[in-house]
Amino acid sequence: MQTLIAGQVMTFDGDPFRDGPEAVRIDSHGAVLVENGRIAAVGPRERLAREAPQAQIIDHGEALISPGFVDAHVHYPQTAIIASWGKRLIDWLNSYTFPEEMRFSDPAYARRIAERYFDLTLSNGTTTVCSYATIHPESVDAFFEAAEARSLRALTGKVCMDRNAPDGLRDTPQSAYDDSKRLLEKWHGRGRLSYVITPRFSPTSTPEQLHMVGQLWKEHPDCLMQTHLSEQTDEIDWVKALHPQARDYLDTYETQGLLGERAIYGHAIHLTARERSRLLEVGASLVHCPTSNTFIGSGLFDMAGLKAEGQLVGLATDTGGGSSFSMLRTMAAAYEVGQLRHAPTHPAALWWLATAGSAEALHLGDRIGAIRVGMEADMIAVDLSSTPAIAQRSARAETVWEQIFATVMMGDDRAIRAVYVAGKPIS
Repeated sequence: MQTLIAGQVMTFDGDPFRDGPEAVRIDSHGAVLVENGRIAAVGPRERLAREAPQAQIIDHGEALISPGFVDAHVHYPQTAIIASWGKRLIDWLNSYTFPEEMRFSDPAYARRIAERYFDLTLSNGTTTVCSYATIHPESVDAFFEAAEARSLRALTGKVCMDRNAPDGLRDTPQSAYDDSKRLLEKWHGRGRLSYVITPRFSPTSTPEQLHMVGQLWKEHPDCLMQTHLSEQTDEIDWVKALHPQARDYLDTYETQGLLGERAIYGHAIHLTARERSRLLEVGASLVHCPTSNTFIGSGLFDMAGLKAEGQLVGLATDTGGGSSFSMLRTMAAAYEVGQLRHAPTHPAALWWLATAGSAEALHLGDRIGAIRVGMEADMIAVDLSSTPAIAQRSARAETVWEQIFATVMMGDDRAIRAVYVAGKPIS
């Protein structure tokens, strides 16, 4: 059965950071033809309706038809502790994160939070997430089971950490390798699911564990590897104390085989010149987490400078250190961080980051993140007048980007009129 989804359709011709806002196009009378979970055609509504007369038509009027949002760095186990007050990174982990993650040894609790997490993210228009789990294999199973039941494209991995964490939240170099390998073999490539090799960060893994995890990645190079890098200055000082022989933070990963093209580094705020050069050289991905970086007081990500260098950058909520499940709020925060660095990001580039940019950072740009023939049909319909405040601003807009920017800055889950996963509407 074919479905024709009509509205103002957003498509991409390139990277707006490189090619300008014109790389993002919006057809005000467009439509997307979906068949068997994939995009079969994109074009003017009238033409596609003639070419596919049997298709079911879903008309979203003036709503924006966009790729579903792609959240490139999250911690689904922190769902219940989002918006916890007053801590910086290391205190945040000890006060909130680690006590909560202890609870994920209980499979029932892990399933309950995974279900809640996907309910929240889908209501905000996010159709793909790349998440950290906990050290517990049960947390990985719960996430993938919930994602699979919804037919989502989703990614996660068991967190590995064997030091600087409380009893009950530490594994060993060997158990980290064994558990990760077993989970990888169970879930990776199953339907729309991908396993991600996941050392939390250098302070919570001994060099021996980082080496074992690096060996696993060497054995499974088609997997992504995710970790944290240079989030806060006191964290960097801690890494220096733990690894006095390392040239810098990135070197603690590189020497253990954890630097490469399919590496995903969250935050990456306080990078040295050598780190930036090596990251660019190998083609690794960096993920900007603006609500988290401001909420926990980490610093201001250099989006303009890193993109000008040619770095591969995605966008993420980083829930629950991040203060919202919404990628709209995350785009707004990214704009605000850009303003503080005197380099505001155009709304076309913000929206691209939340969709195609994040998909490319996760090496999924050939499958999701764009409305293009052959792509998986993960899409959303966005109401550009979803609240009285947005509607009155939208009514005065002289361009569609003025309309969209009002929703970026003030929108929330009320703006998400419909969500399509593999072409099927999610209620």
